[in-house]
Amino acid sequence: FETVCSHLNLIEGDYFGLEFQSLYKCNPCMRVCPGPKHTILRFVVKFFPPDHTVLLEELTRYLFALQVRQDLASGRLTCSDPSAALLVSHIIQSEIGDFEETRCRQHLLNTNYIPDQMALMDTIMEFHHKHTGQSPAESDYRLLEVASRLEMYGIRLHPAKDREGTKLSLAVAHGGVLVFQGHNRINDFNWSKIRKLSFKRRRFLVKLRQNVNQDTLEFLMASRDCCKMFWKICVEYHAFFRLFEEPRPKPKPVLFSRGSSFRFRSVLMIFICVCLSFSEVTCALVTLVNGHADDCRAATPSPLISPMLNDTGAIRTDDEEDNRRKNCRTDNAYCIAKELLNTERTYLKDLELITVGVLDKEDCVPEALKTLLTSTYEPLHSHHTHFLQELEERLSLWEGQCNMQVKGEIQRLGDLLLKSVQELKALSAQLEMSSECVFALERACVASRRLECVCREFELQKVCYIPLNVFLLSPLHRLLHYRQILDRLCKHYPPTHTDYSDCKAALDDVCELEAALRPGLEQIENYQKLLELQKDLIGVEHLAVAGRQLIRLGCLSKLSGKGLQQRMFFLFNGVLLYSTRGITSTNQFTVHRQLPLHGMTIRESEDEWGVPHSFTLMVQQQSLVVAARSESEMEKWMEDLKMAVDMAEESNGPTADLLTASKGVKSSGASEVESEDDHRGSQTSLQRNGNDSANTRHRGNTTAHVCWHRNTSVSKLDFSIATENQLSGNLLRKFKNSNGWQRLWVVFTNFTLFFYKTHEDEYPLASLPLLGYSVTHAGESENIHKDHVFKLHFKSHIYYFRTESEYFFERYSAAGRFSQLLFFAFWIKFAFKS
Repeated sequence: FETVCSHLNLIEGDYFGLEFQSLYKCNPCMRVCPGPKHTILRFVVKFFPPDHTVLLEELTRYLFALQVRQDLASGRLTCSDPSAALLVSHIIQSEIGDFEETRCRQHLLNTNYIPDQMALMDTIMEFHHKHTGQSPAESDYRLLEVASRLEMYGIRLHPAKDREGTKLSLAVAHGGVLVFQGHNRINDFNWSKIRKLSFKRRRFLVKLRQNVNQDTLEFLMASRDCCKMFWKICVEYHAFFRLFEEPRPKPKPVLFSRGSSFRFRSVLMIFICVCLSFSEVTCALVTLVNGHADDCRAATPSPLISPMLNDTGAIRTDDEEDNRRKNCRTDNAYCIAKELLNTERTYLKDLELITVGVLDKEDCVPEALKTLLTSTYEPLHSHHTHFLQELEERLSLWEGQCNMQVKGEIQRLGDLLLKSVQELKALSAQLEMSSECVFALERACVASRRLECVCREFELQKVCYIPLNVFLLSPLHRLLHYRQILDRLCKHYPPTHTDYSDCKAALDDVCELEAALRPGLEQIENYQKLLELQKDLIGVEHLAVAGRQLIRLGCLSKLSGKGLQQRMFFLFNGVLLYSTRGITSTNQFTVHRQLPLHGMTIRESEDEWGVPHSFTLMVQQQSLVVAARSESEMEKWMEDLKMAVDMAEESNGPTADLLTASKGVKSSGASEVESEDDHRGSQTSLQRNGNDSANTRHRGNTTAHVCWHRNTSVSKLDFSIATENQLSGNLLRKFKNSNGWQRLWVVFTNFTLFFYKTHEDEYPLASLPLLGYSVTHAGESENIHKDHVFKLHFKSHIYYFRTESEYFFERYSAAGRFSQLLFFAFWIKFAFKS
């Protein structure tokens, strides 16, 4: 299996496995394969995540798309005729490109993708005609988007019978064990409902928790081997999607052992279950489609796959890169100018997303809102377009050959920045109105369900790589970055330098403008985060109201009779609520309880309960014991909780800040605070799966979801620091097992790295949320014989990044006094400048 992944240069290999005939084997042991010379192993998708957007690599999505094609052709993936036609239309768009009637019809006559394809040919062609302009990679993405919604997506049926002898089929998915009659699902058992899975000879046993009507369910399978095989698959699925740390092996008995010794130990698999955030194959995938693997993606290579799969133009040899580095300017002023240019390019593209984006074209947008957006952002867009042109001209001259007298005139930034800042002061009304645009858009979405759906669909597009409201606030964020640029220039230049006076004057103007806008900025940033959380949460209403402040959000483990259970906590001024992540297509968080902060006490309780990094919350004579993943994380939570409690004591009363709860969600310190179980949250999510709210798709990479998968937390201060460190530029990147270095355009914002091939790309090809990652130097044993290399790692995922000068690496080292998150953010700030 490792050889196959290496051959394919497959990074996200954890989703896949090797299949032998009807068996589903991924063990390194080959005992089950008779006659290795005559054995055929198929490389297949083994684990199907509910959200296809967690697949980061284009190659991974391509292989998943091949698996969908195989399942369609074999009849394993059953669906309605319209869905089948839509799936095939995306497949042929990927295969033959844009619609041309004769070519499309001939292709469908020659290639059979689904049973009874002829009857659906006209429908397929009608769908295909709508995909004009869609690239093969986009077609794969849309194919998975449609397929992942189907009930039989990723389902592998195992024949069985119930106690009455009725023929059934069993299957396992990310959420638990499923029961089918034919291709109709008649029952499902969520992992939270299951106490134990076991088998005895041909009998497969599902033991349920005590509060379920029936304690044990029994199914009869064809043989003991079939029964054991399905049990193993269930164990692997549970470990992949539910376990957050590798279980410790039980001590072996001295003389006799009973039952299977099978344990699921793949650290890589466990990693994926944590970062699903944070979020392929005809017959034998090693040969891919009809043996033509080399041609499959030549037209649209991804810079995020291994260098061996990229076109040669995207990879530099070591000699080429070393020569480039020798010619790269490393003086501080030039590096600051380069950072300004790079980030200005990204900022201008963000403005264009507003001025010529979806809100300008949709007829459901009220005219008043269109007028507000146009009058606010078009003058800013015009200003920054001109400023970027001046910057590009200045940097082009700066990098050229000239005499010393000319250098003094062109190797400077202060004059351009002073002029730009003075023009921005004249546009201060537009800067102030960017906050009003966020409020106005939200009011319009509340009034129009159609507009709300349009905005959410737009946020799911690749070009909208961060929430739409963040784009609306980008002019205010850009002002903060100008202040940092000017501050560093003033510290770099001596007062006698020709550029110092202009830089200092521009800095004074920026600080004056920022001081005037700062109160409104803090208010609107908090409001924007509340709006994002409102979309992520089920069980509370009216979250984004005046006076509500988000203080911290993140994961803690709640101690109950069943041990430690992961929960997502949200700390606001006046109230603390906690939730679990529902097993639904929306992946929203279901709120279990709200705890008022008025009268709450907090104390460390590691010695009391024997649980590392634990502390107890006491409120209204009820206690809640929670544990953080580390001592530092515990200290952050306790500090913020105590601060919030002090704020609550000064408020009007103990219930003044409780949120409006939806039906079925308890608030305050009710007596069941220790008794709710996993199944409550899951049932609530599943029950809502049929209504409009749950069927609305949501972004799967929000901060709350990343915190959930990485088991970490983020505070209000962290958000502020991340806002001030939005950066863009080129970095060299290398995977752990690859040989070459890739030069990528990278945007760092919203705690995430977004990867592009060049700065001219319309949308990122992949992203890497950094919460939970560690930053270290590359060790001697890692054979990275290059200068200025640092390593990003989270569990088994390792990335190497390389800067182009000693200056940036020294600035990175100077940031070591900050926490890990700030450590990386400040390093990126300086490293991206090259």
